[in-house]
Amino acid sequence: MLQNNQKVIRHKVGLLNLAEELGNVSRACQVMGLSRDTFYRYRDAVEEGGVEALLERTRRVPNPRNRVDIEIENAVIDYALEYPAHGQVRVSNELRKLGVFVSPSGVRSIWLRNDLANFKKRLKALKAKVAQAKLYKTKTPITAADMLNDKVLAFYEQHDLPVLRILTDRGTEYCGRADRHDYQLFLAINDIEHNKTKVKSPQTNGICERFHKTILQEFYQVTFRRKIYETIEQLQNDLDEWIDYYNNDRTHQGKICEGRTPMQTLVEGKTVWKEKFVDQT
Repeated sequence: MLQNNQKVIRHKVGLLNLAEELGNVSRACQVMGLSRDTFYRYRDAVEEGGVEALLERTRRVPNPRNRVDIEIENAVIDYALEYPAHGQVRVSNELRKLGVFVSPSGVRSIWLRNDLANFKKRLKALKAKVAQAKLYKTKTPITAADMLNDKVLAFYEQHDLPVLRILTDRGTEYCGRADRHDYQLFLAINDIEHNKTKVKSPQTNGICERFHKTILQEFYQVTFRRKIYETIEQLQNDLDEWIDYYNNDRTHQGKICEGRTPMQTLVEGKTVWKEKFVDQT
């Protein structure tokens, strides 16, 4: 008795097996609702090529004229390896900025042809350059305050924008007694109101949580497969470059940026921000 679990040919094998059990081809064809010619065609195919010969074979011949130019395909592949976390819509948008015009569905087709259909496969394509590294950084009130002072406040002061309020989770590096906690003292000195997320509700700070995923997928998981870092300073230099790209060149698809870069959104919203600040003062 023939056996095969593939749905495409199961009914064909079933016809051959039924005829064998009944010992009557006509009766088997009547039960299955198929003709005797069909039975003999299936039987001859199995005798010549085995059960696999029953698989449906498409008569369609690929038309290479429907494919994108090889230069565009290479550009999509190169971009996929450079930014493996980007989806097909973002790839299409970013390549358009470089003068390469290909639709999101075209990007998807190229990925499928080159086994790059998902994020894991695009990461796998980088494994020839895999590097392992471990980055350790203490989480203390001092380091939290230093980050706020060195990166956040300096950035907004450069753009003449005040920081009125800050939202953090309830980690010990952010929360404590105001008279003894370095981060709390720093906020008080700079007259910054401190709001905290709800307990066990990370969605309260959803934008930050999404950024953590973005930086993990688009920077850390990629760079650690390309380069071995010997010092934190080396990693920080590359991270600074990526942050500059994130802020100034990477388009965002969320409801706030709506296809703009964060800096474009910031500049265009600067007037509204200042109006709110004036109202509070």
